[in-house]
Amino acid sequence: MNREQLKKRIRGMPVTLPTPFNKDMSLDLSTLKDMTHWWVEQGLGTNDAPLKTSAAMGEGPDLNDDEWPEILRTVVDAAGSDKTVICALKPKSTRHTIEDAKRAQDLGAVGLQIDLPFFHHSTQDDNVRHFAAISDAIDIGIMIYNTHWFCFNPVKEYVNADTMLRLKDAERVVAIKWSVPAGEDYDQMRRFSDTFNVIDNWGDRVRTHRNGGRGFISSLIPAYPAHDLELWQLLEAGRYDEVKAKEARVEAAFASGGGSPKAMLAAMGRPMGPSRLPSASLDEAQIAAARKAMTELGWLNRSERQ
Repeated sequence: MNREQLKKRIRGMPVTLPTPFNKDMSLDLSTLKDMTHWWVEQGLGTNDAPLKTSAAMGEGPDLNDDEWPEILRTVVDAAGSDKTVICALKPKSTRHTIEDAKRAQDLGAVGLQIDLPFFHHSTQDDNVRHFAAISDAIDIGIMIYNTHWFCFNPVKEYVNADTMLRLKDAERVVAIKWSVPAGEDYDQMRRFSDTFNVIDNWGDRVRTHRNGGRGFISSLIPAYPAHDLELWQLLEAGRYDEVKAKEARVEAAFASGGGSPKAMLAAMGRPMGPSRLPSASLDEAQIAAARKAMTELGWLNRSERQ
Protein backbone atom coordinates (compact mmCIF):
# COMPACT_ATOMS: atom_id res chain seq x y z
CA MET A 1 0.00 0.00 0.00
CA ASN A 2 1.12 3.57 -0.63
CA ARG A 3 1.00 6.38 1.91
CA GLU A 4 -2.50 7.58 1.03
CA GLN A 5 -3.90 4.06 1.34
CA LEU A 6 -2.14 3.50 4.66
CA LYS A 7 -3.28 6.87 6.02
CA LYS A 8 -6.86 5.68 5.70
CA ARG A 9 -6.09 2.76 8.04
CA ILE A 10 -3.73 4.27 10.63
CA ARG A 11 -5.69 7.13 12.12
CA GLY A 12 -8.49 7.85 14.59
CA MET A 13 -7.93 6.25 17.97
CA PRO A 14 -5.21 3.57 18.02
CA VAL A 15 -6.44 1.33 20.83
CA THR A 16 -3.64 0.23 23.15
CA LEU A 17 -4.63 -3.27 24.20
CA PRO A 18 -3.72 -4.33 27.75
CA THR A 19 -1.72 -7.56 27.86
CA PRO A 20 -3.33 -10.24 30.05
CA PHE A 21 -1.05 -12.32 32.27
CA ASN A 22 -1.62 -15.46 34.32
CA LYS A 23 -0.72 -15.53 38.01
CA ASP A 24 2.70 -16.95 37.13
CA MET A 25 3.22 -13.93 34.80
CA SER A 26 3.01 -16.01 31.62
CA LEU A 27 0.90 -14.71 28.74
CA ASP A 28 -2.82 -15.42 29.04
CA LEU A 29 -3.55 -15.80 25.33
CA SER A 30 -6.96 -17.36 25.96
CA THR A 31 -8.17 -14.20 27.69
CA LEU A 32 -6.58 -12.07 24.97
CA LYS A 33 -8.49 -14.00 22.31
CA ASP A 34 -11.78 -13.59 24.17
CA MET A 35 -11.13 -9.90 24.79
CA THR A 36 -10.27 -9.32 21.14
CA HIS A 37 -13.66 -10.76 20.19
CA TRP A 38 -15.25 -8.38 22.71
CA TRP A 39 -13.29 -5.35 21.43
CA VAL A 40 -14.40 -6.07 17.89
CA GLU A 41 -18.02 -6.45 19.06
CA GLN A 42 -17.71 -3.01 20.69
CA GLY A 43 -16.78 -1.43 17.34
CA LEU A 44 -12.99 -1.51 17.58
CA GLY A 45 -10.52 -2.83 15.03
CA THR A 46 -11.79 -0.47 12.33
CA ASN A 47 -9.72 2.06 10.41
CA ASP A 48 -10.90 4.70 12.89
CA ALA A 49 -9.99 2.55 15.91
CA PRO A 50 -7.09 0.21 15.05
CA LEU A 51 -6.17 -2.41 17.63
CA LYS A 52 -2.59 -1.84 18.83
CA THR A 53 -0.64 -4.62 20.50
CA SER A 54 2.40 -4.56 22.81
CA ALA A 55 2.56 -0.80 23.33
CA ALA A 56 3.63 0.94 26.54
CA MET A 57 0.17 0.94 28.16
CA GLY A 58 -0.02 -2.71 27.13
CA GLU A 59 3.19 -3.46 29.04
CA GLY A 60 5.09 -3.86 25.79
CA PRO A 61 8.49 -3.03 27.34
CA ASP A 62 8.03 -6.07 29.60
CA LEU A 63 7.60 -8.54 26.72
CA ASN A 64 10.40 -10.60 25.25
CA ASP A 65 11.07 -11.27 21.57
CA ASP A 66 9.13 -14.53 21.63
CA GLU A 67 6.05 -13.04 23.28
CA TRP A 68 5.08 -9.97 21.26
CA PRO A 69 4.69 -12.06 18.06
CA GLU A 70 2.39 -14.47 19.93
CA ILE A 71 0.29 -11.54 21.10
CA LEU A 72 0.11 -10.07 17.60
CA ARG A 73 -0.77 -13.44 16.04
CA THR A 74 -3.53 -14.01 18.61
CA VAL A 75 -5.11 -10.59 18.04
CA VAL A 76 -4.90 -10.77 14.24
CA ASP A 77 -6.47 -14.22 14.17
CA ALA A 78 -9.21 -13.36 16.66
CA ALA A 79 -10.05 -9.99 15.10
CA GLY A 80 -10.39 -11.32 11.56
CA SER A 81 -8.76 -10.45 8.26
CA ASP A 82 -10.93 -7.39 7.69
CA LYS A 83 -9.79 -5.64 10.90
CA THR A 84 -6.93 -3.20 11.36
CA VAL A 85 -4.17 -4.24 13.76
CA ILE A 86 -1.02 -2.28 14.60
CA CYS A 87 1.99 -3.65 16.47
CA ALA A 88 4.22 -1.54 18.70
CA LEU A 89 7.93 -2.32 18.53
CA LYS A 90 10.37 -1.68 21.36
CA PRO A 91 13.33 0.60 20.57
CA LYS A 92 16.35 -1.23 19.15
CA SER A 93 18.99 -0.63 16.51
CA THR A 94 17.68 0.15 13.04
CA ARG A 95 18.74 -3.25 11.72
CA HIS A 96 17.01 -5.12 14.56
CA THR A 97 13.88 -2.97 14.19
CA ILE A 98 13.71 -3.83 10.50
CA GLU A 99 13.85 -7.53 11.36
CA ASP A 100 10.99 -7.09 13.85
CA ALA A 101 9.04 -4.96 11.37
CA LYS A 102 9.22 -7.66 8.70
CA ARG A 103 8.13 -10.26 11.24
CA ALA A 104 5.13 -8.15 12.28
CA GLN A 105 4.23 -7.61 8.64
CA ASP A 106 4.28 -11.36 7.99
CA LEU A 107 2.01 -11.89 11.01
CA GLY A 108 -0.66 -9.60 9.58
CA ALA A 109 -0.02 -6.17 11.08
CA VAL A 110 -1.22 -3.29 8.90
CA GLY A 111 1.06 -0.85 10.67
CA LEU A 112 3.70 -0.37 13.32
CA GLN A 113 4.22 2.04 16.18
CA ILE A 114 7.96 2.66 16.36
CA ASP A 115 9.72 4.65 19.06
CA LEU A 116 12.71 6.90 18.57
CA PRO A 117 16.07 5.07 18.67
CA PHE A 118 16.81 5.34 22.40
CA PHE A 119 20.32 5.40 23.86
CA HIS A 120 21.93 6.42 20.58
CA HIS A 121 21.99 10.17 21.39
CA SER A 122 20.23 10.52 18.08
CA THR A 123 20.20 13.77 16.14
CA GLN A 124 17.59 14.80 13.61
CA ASP A 125 19.77 13.29 10.87
CA ASP A 126 19.85 10.00 12.81
CA ASN A 127 16.06 10.03 13.16
CA VAL A 128 15.64 10.57 9.43
CA ARG A 129 18.03 7.72 8.61
CA HIS A 130 16.32 5.41 11.12
CA PHE A 131 12.76 5.82 9.89
CA ALA A 132 13.65 6.12 6.21
CA ALA A 133 15.57 2.83 6.32
CA ILE A 134 12.66 1.03 8.00
CA SER A 135 10.23 2.54 5.49
CA ASP A 136 12.30 1.25 2.57
CA ALA A 137 12.31 -2.30 4.00
CA ILE A 138 8.57 -2.90 4.52
CA ASP A 139 5.17 -2.54 2.86
CA ILE A 140 3.08 -1.59 5.92
CA GLY A 141 2.67 1.75 7.65
CA ILE A 142 4.77 3.42 10.35
CA MET A 143 3.43 5.63 13.13
CA ILE A 144 6.32 7.41 14.83
CA TYR A 145 6.04 7.50 18.62
CA ASN A 146 7.56 10.89 19.31
CA THR A 147 8.66 10.14 22.86
CA HIS A 148 10.38 13.42 23.64
CA TRP A 149 10.23 12.74 27.41
CA PHE A 150 12.93 10.09 26.98
CA CYS A 151 15.27 12.60 25.33
CA PHE A 152 17.13 13.48 28.51
CA ASN A 153 20.55 13.74 26.91
CA PRO A 154 20.94 17.22 25.40
CA VAL A 155 22.46 15.70 22.26
CA LYS A 156 19.45 13.46 21.60
CA GLU A 157 16.60 15.18 19.79
CA TYR A 158 12.92 14.36 19.44
CA VAL A 159 11.36 14.44 15.99
CA ASN A 160 10.43 18.02 15.09
CA ALA A 161 8.47 19.56 12.22
CA ASP A 162 11.55 20.01 10.02
CA THR A 163 12.37 16.31 10.36
CA MET A 164 8.82 15.29 9.45
CA LEU A 165 9.09 17.36 6.28
CA ARG A 166 12.36 15.57 5.46
CA LEU A 167 10.53 12.24 5.77
CA LYS A 168 8.05 13.05 3.00
CA ASP A 169 9.83 10.64 0.67
CA ALA A 170 9.70 7.81 3.23
CA GLU A 171 6.51 6.34 1.77
CA ARG A 172 5.61 4.05 4.68
CA VAL A 173 5.87 6.79 7.31
CA VAL A 174 2.23 7.77 7.52
CA ALA A 175 1.55 9.05 11.05
CA ILE A 176 3.10 10.47 14.20
CA LYS A 177 1.96 10.48 17.82
CA TRP A 178 2.60 14.14 18.40
CA SER A 179 3.69 15.83 21.58
CA VAL A 180 6.33 18.43 22.32
CA PRO A 181 8.26 19.52 25.42
CA ALA A 182 6.85 22.33 27.55
CA GLY A 183 7.54 25.67 25.92
CA GLU A 184 7.72 24.30 22.38
CA ASP A 185 5.16 25.16 19.70
CA TYR A 186 2.59 22.36 19.57
CA ASP A 187 0.99 23.98 16.54
CA GLN A 188 4.05 23.23 14.39
CA MET A 189 2.06 20.19 13.30
CA ARG A 190 0.32 22.48 10.82
CA ARG A 191 3.45 22.34 8.68
CA PHE A 192 3.08 18.61 8.00
CA SER A 193 -0.46 17.56 8.96
CA ASP A 194 -1.48 17.56 5.29
CA THR A 195 1.10 14.82 4.60
CA PHE A 196 1.07 12.72 7.78
CA ASN A 197 -1.76 11.75 10.13
CA VAL A 198 -1.10 13.58 13.40
CA ILE A 199 -2.33 11.61 16.42
CA ASP A 200 -2.66 13.72 19.55
CA ASN A 201 -0.58 12.40 22.44
CA TRP A 202 -0.79 15.62 24.46
CA GLY A 203 -4.37 15.49 25.69
CA ASP A 204 -5.60 18.31 23.44
CA ARG A 205 -7.91 16.61 20.96
CA VAL A 206 -9.73 19.73 19.81
CA ARG A 207 -6.57 21.74 19.18
CA THR A 208 -5.09 18.85 17.23
CA HIS A 209 -8.20 18.40 15.11
CA ARG A 210 -8.37 22.13 14.36
CA ASN A 211 -4.77 21.88 13.13
CA GLY A 212 -5.57 19.08 10.71
CA GLY A 213 -4.84 16.21 13.09
CA ARG A 214 -6.44 12.84 12.44
CA GLY A 215 -6.76 11.19 15.82
CA PHE A 216 -5.92 10.92 19.51
CA ILE A 217 -4.68 8.49 22.16
CA SER A 218 -6.94 7.48 25.04
CA SER A 219 -6.41 5.16 28.00
CA LEU A 220 -10.19 4.74 28.35
CA ILE A 221 -11.09 3.20 25.02
CA PRO A 222 -10.03 -0.42 25.78
CA ALA A 223 -12.54 -0.51 28.64
CA TYR A 224 -15.36 1.74 27.46
CA PRO A 225 -15.08 2.21 23.68
CA ALA A 226 -18.43 4.00 23.29
CA HIS A 227 -17.09 7.18 24.91
CA ASP A 228 -14.14 7.72 22.58
CA LEU A 229 -16.02 6.53 19.50
CA GLU A 230 -18.55 9.26 20.23
CA LEU A 231 -15.81 11.85 20.79
CA TRP A 232 -14.33 11.01 17.40
CA GLN A 233 -17.69 11.50 15.69
CA LEU A 234 -18.12 14.85 17.43
CA LEU A 235 -14.62 15.94 16.41
CA GLU A 236 -15.24 14.98 12.82
CA ALA A 237 -18.48 16.99 12.90
CA GLY A 238 -16.67 20.02 14.33
CA ARG A 239 -18.77 20.00 17.51
CA TYR A 240 -15.83 21.04 19.65
CA ASP A 241 -17.77 22.53 22.58
CA GLU A 242 -19.51 19.18 23.12
CA VAL A 243 -16.15 17.40 23.01
CA LYS A 244 -14.72 19.68 25.69
CA ALA A 245 -17.80 19.28 27.89
CA LYS A 246 -17.58 15.48 27.73
CA GLU A 247 -13.84 15.56 28.39
CA ALA A 248 -14.35 17.74 31.47
CA ARG A 249 -17.01 15.43 32.86
CA VAL A 250 -14.81 12.35 32.45
CA GLU A 251 -11.75 14.08 33.87
CA ALA A 252 -13.70 15.09 36.96
CA ALA A 253 -15.00 11.54 37.47
CA PHE A 254 -11.51 10.04 37.34
CA ALA A 255 -9.84 12.81 39.35
CA SER A 256 -9.34 10.44 42.28
CA GLY A 257 -7.82 7.67 40.14
CA GLY A 258 -8.96 4.44 38.55
CA GLY A 259 -8.30 5.51 34.99
CA SER A 260 -6.00 2.68 33.92
CA PRO A 261 -7.42 0.19 31.39
CA LYS A 262 -6.79 -2.81 33.64
CA ALA A 263 -8.50 -1.12 36.60
CA MET A 264 -11.56 -0.27 34.56
CA LEU A 265 -11.76 -3.72 32.99
CA ALA A 266 -11.45 -5.33 36.42
CA ALA A 267 -14.28 -3.12 37.66
CA MET A 268 -16.37 -4.42 34.75
CA GLY A 269 -15.68 -8.04 35.66
CA ARG A 270 -13.13 -8.49 32.88
CA PRO A 271 -9.84 -8.83 34.81
CA MET A 272 -6.62 -8.96 32.78
CA GLY A 273 -4.39 -10.40 35.47
CA PRO A 274 -1.36 -8.97 37.28
CA SER A 275 1.37 -6.69 35.94
CA ARG A 276 4.97 -7.63 35.46
CA LEU A 277 7.70 -6.05 37.51
CA PRO A 278 8.74 -3.36 37.96
CA SER A 279 5.10 -2.26 37.65
CA ALA A 280 2.89 -3.00 40.63
CA SER A 281 -0.26 -5.03 40.11
CA LEU A 282 -3.66 -3.50 40.77
CA ASP A 283 -4.95 -3.29 44.30
CA GLU A 284 -8.56 -3.16 45.45
CA ALA A 285 -8.42 0.60 46.00
CA GLN A 286 -7.61 1.22 42.33
CA ILE A 287 -10.39 -1.08 41.17
CA ALA A 288 -12.82 0.60 43.58
CA ALA A 289 -11.82 4.02 42.24
CA ALA A 290 -12.47 2.83 38.69
CA ARG A 291 -15.83 1.39 39.69
CA LYS A 292 -16.81 4.63 41.42
CA ALA A 293 -15.89 6.79 38.41
CA MET A 294 -17.54 4.51 35.88
CA THR A 295 -20.71 4.30 37.97
CA GLU A 296 -20.84 8.09 38.19
CA LEU A 297 -20.53 8.29 34.41
CA GLY A 298 -23.16 5.62 33.83
CA TRP A 299 -20.62 3.29 32.22
CA LEU A 300 -21.42 0.26 34.36
CA ASN A 301 -24.61 -1.76 34.19
CA ARG A 302 -26.37 -2.88 37.38
CA SER A 303 -24.58 -6.25 37.64
CA GLU A 304 -21.15 -4.67 37.20
CA ARG A 305 -21.69 -2.24 40.10
CA GLN A 306 -21.66 -4.98 42.72
